[in-house]
Amino acid sequence: MTTDRNEILQAVSSAVLAVTRHLSVREVLQVIVRSAQRLLDARYAALGVPDEDGSFAEFVAEGLTDKQWDAIGPLPRQHGMLGAMLRDGTPARLPDLRKDPRFEWWPKAHPVMKDFLGVPIRDGEQVLGIIFLANKRRPGGFTQEDQDLLTLFAAHAAIALANARLYERGRELAMLEERNRVARELHDAVTQKLFSLRLTAQAAGVMLDKAPDKAAVEIERVQRLAGEALAELRAVIVELRPAELDRHGLSETLRKHVRMLDRLHPSLVTFECAELPPLESAVEVAVLRVAQEALHNALRHSEARSVTVRLAFEDGKLALTVRDDGIGFEQAESRGLGLVSMRDRAESVGGVMTVESVRGGGTTVRVEVGV
Repeated sequence: MTTDRNEILQAVSSAVLAVTRHLSVREVLQVIVRSAQRLLDARYAALGVPDEDGSFAEFVAEGLTDKQWDAIGPLPRQHGMLGAMLRDGTPARLPDLRKDPRFEWWPKAHPVMKDFLGVPIRDGEQVLGIIFLANKRRPGGFTQEDQDLLTLFAAHAAIALANARLYERGRELAMLEERNRVARELHDAVTQKLFSLRLTAQAAGVMLDKAPDKAAVEIERVQRLAGEALAELRAVIVELRPAELDRHGLSETLRKHVRMLDRLHPSLVTFECAELPPLESAVEVAVLRVAQEALHNALRHSEARSVTVRLAFEDGKLALTVRDDGIGFEQAESRGLGLVSMRDRAESVGGVMTVESVRGGGTTVRVEVGV
């Protein structure tokens, strides 16, 4: 057992060091999975993190090639032994997973797994995740000692995972502050320059007949100011382009944004998403920006108790819906809500935006884009 304890200390050290190197939650999950696989000499290892719906928000695994993953298909959501452990949150050790009544089925390309060990990663009463191991390399399957060892490892892994989440939350807050800073720069720099451009153009128009030489000077100034404004606007747009879309796609990026807002605001903010087809980059950016603006409006102005964001693929169209149960508004009061820019974003990718709002009856913003 001394050797096992040394191994578990090394495994825990790897997971904790992953956090101190400022790795993402997913990278910490991968370190934990690899450590558990090595610690208990298992051929397969996985770690699932539950979401608000009782399914897996994150799922990482070791022991499978990329080709096998592609053949297996979509990640597990909620079925069989994995779903049972999500519901129960208790350890499971089985000599043959396939003979357990909770086992249902595997995708055709899924590897055959026999002996099985799973334990929850807990932070108090909250289940942060569940570690699954299968097919111990040494004969005899997993023992009670293996279960005790993995349970001890899971208790320490919970600290690493909780710290990684805290770090990521801090990074999200920093990103939100940066977004506000860029918005202020947009207002202070570009807006002022456009205002100067408008005044200069008006002056040139007045001088055109009576003092054409002076008008020509003003027109040159208009061209210069327009070029500067365009350059600054392009810089702001590049800075605001979300890198998360390239890494995670629209669905996961918006899911993470909704989670962040749910933690930061008293309103309940939830996200629903059906399976989506591949989307063009411009469509993803436009729909994400509309969703963010609609969420900002709902959380800042509507006094809503709950806000729901939904993404779906319906009749050949990508459909975004942001619905709140707040106070609503009259069309005459909508000037400060950015509805024009939201509609422009939707139309820039061939989409259509509709807004339904009733005083005292909440607001629904819906965008449909053909894909």
